[in-house]
Amino acid sequence: MTLNGWLQILVFCGILIILVKPLGAYMTRVFSGERTFLSPVLAPVERGLYTLAGTNEREEQHWTAYAFALLMFNLAGFLMLYGILRFQYVLPFNPAGMSAVGPDLSFNTAISFVANTNWQSYGGESTMSYFSQMVGLAVQNFVSSATGMAIAIGLIRAFARASGKSIGNFWVDMTRATLYILLPICIVLTLVYVYLGVPQTFGAYVRATTLEGAQQTIALGPVASQLAIKMLGTNGGGFFNANSAHPFENPDSISNMLQMLSIFAIGAAFTNVFGRMVGNQRQGWAILSAMGILFIIGVAVVYWAEASGNPIMHSLGLQGANMEGKEVRFGIVMSSLFAVITTAASCGAVNAMHGSFTALGGLIPLINMQLGEVIVGGVGAGFYGIILFIIIAIFVAGLMVGRTPEYLGKKIEAKEMKMAVLAILCLPLAMLGFTAIATVLPSAVSSIGTAGPHGFSEILYAYTSAAANNGSAFGGLSANTPWFNTTLGLGMLMGRFLVIVPALAIAGSLIGKKRVPTSAGTFPTDSGLFVGLLVGTILIVGGLTFLPSLALGPVVEHLVMIAGQTF
Repeated sequence: MTLNGWLQILVFCGILIILVKPLGAYMTRVFSGERTFLSPVLAPVERGLYTLAGTNEREEQHWTAYAFALLMFNLAGFLMLYGILRFQYVLPFNPAGMSAVGPDLSFNTAISFVANTNWQSYGGESTMSYFSQMVGLAVQNFVSSATGMAIAIGLIRAFARASGKSIGNFWVDMTRATLYILLPICIVLTLVYVYLGVPQTFGAYVRATTLEGAQQTIALGPVASQLAIKMLGTNGGGFFNANSAHPFENPDSISNMLQMLSIFAIGAAFTNVFGRMVGNQRQGWAILSAMGILFIIGVAVVYWAEASGNPIMHSLGLQGANMEGKEVRFGIVMSSLFAVITTAASCGAVNAMHGSFTALGGLIPLINMQLGEVIVGGVGAGFYGIILFIIIAIFVAGLMVGRTPEYLGKKIEAKEMKMAVLAILCLPLAMLGFTAIATVLPSAVSSIGTAGPHGFSEILYAYTSAAANNGSAFGGLSANTPWFNTTLGLGMLMGRFLVIVPALAIAGSLIGKKRVPTSAGTFPTDSGLFVGLLVGTILIVGGLTFLPSLALGPVVEHLVMIAGQTF
């Protein structure tokens, strides 16, 4: 660990904090239906879309109607993407002549991109046509991100409004998220990435002759446009198999910093949106502080572990940098920071191979995902994820002082607690349940690339990544099999929609409650005490749930590494 490394981390954190307020202010105006500097251009387009869809922006929906619209829209997206993948060989923009994607892989991929997971059991440049990448995958990158943002804003309205029956209009919220936020920023990012050297072309793959005289195929395509939304929307699916470790997806340190900022920008800004809409920005800063504490702890551990390296290599006199699985152009510090960011934000993009990290370096990405998308998290998903933990923390605090729990004047009662617990418990059910089955199933065990605890970690990481809607992987697992494609797909569905529906149910319950006046006994939720309570609740719930599984994987691997054993 070096001073220069920490300065790079602090620069990232500083730029991110600077972005929070202006982006949060802009997003608040968008979701409140107020005029923005883009309204003269986009407002007519917005009204035209509502006319085509038969939607009235002034009509709001009960939470059940909101949830039904969301589920039907995502079902339609799944069917459309599945069809594109199965019939891509007859669709246009296929200069490399890609064949149809297999049934189980199409099922897995369609769910993956609809659920904002972008788990990839395939190599993008060798499997997907340009049409599939653009019309199939990139479109879902936009709308799955907008779906998460819509849920978050519906939940925010439940706290911001004094009382009512509706939480908004799903079609309006999703349209505004896409049209005013995701699309304009992605256009700018795409142009910047092209300037930095990322390809954006419909041309065929290029054949080149190497210095040895061999023939090499260099994959190209509309990369920059997909790169922009995969990062900003915390999707993570790479155009190339190597993802952001590929020089065409991440050419240099500037593009690397821009990608990391893109991953966190909207998720962090949502805390400011919350503070503005409830009338107290300190509430948003308190939530962001809790996220920040967990993030900094994770960065410190991974950076320390990767900078320290493997003691077995040290005993052999190899004291050089621990660069296995990392790109030279990013080094240890930026590889460590990227790994923590991408797993904290449920993005899943990688600029280094997490399976090549030390045991403790790989432990933190696992924990980040197992905590449930709460350390900034995915766009929208991170915010409604941490609200679930806030409800539990407030309920526990209320029990300790013998007072009815309340948050921002809304009483937290049995219904909200049941929904919050249901949403939180569905994640370990998918992560640990499928892992337990896979570790005793010979056909699943045969897919791991490493024996011992690291092999167990490969399976645990895969199902954790799926249910957390992350999409990153320990690279040793060969997951393109009917078993893994099917069960990982089911894990993605559980991790996405079994959280969404309870979150919307909570919004529907809270929206109808009148505010309770603040009194001397009201627990302040914009203070350091609340931040500590929230962080403690997240760590305790996560620790009690996942520590045994972590002990079987990365913890054991670290201990045997100290003892001088490798796998």
